[in-house]
Amino acid sequence: QVQVLESGGEMVQAGGSLRLSCTISGLAFDDVAVGWFRQIAGKEREGVACINWTGGSAFYADSMKGRFTITRDNAKNTVYLEMNSLSPEDTAMYYCAADHDLFTMKDALKAAGSSSHLAYWGQGTQVTVSS
Repeated sequence: QVQVLESGGEMVQAGGSLRLSCTISGLAFDDVAVGWFRQIAGKEREGVACINWTGGSAFYADSMKGRFTITRDNAKNTVYLEMNSLSPEDTAMYYCAADHDLFTMKDALKAAGSSSHLAYWGQGTQVTVSS
């Protein structure tokens, strides 16, 4: 059984940084692309970033470029999302997703609400940024 577990979400002040972690078990970790998505209250889920199997290629939603960095450690079955210069607009539930198809994952980054078909999902971790 595949399990996707996010952690690291908490309340932080504006301008601060956080690192989220996503640990996946129950599958060959180096066989999946992994992405981060977020859902702001009252809005559709949107893409943040994704990373390929080896970690050699990372992709970002246009609005997330520059402040967020996605990396992975295949030895730990974990993907990270480093978030800097956080603002209250970044307050959201952050979800980790995995899929065997990188192109499907990249497409899901592009349009809000288009990620539901990705294969594996976690329960999310809440990030709250106070002003």
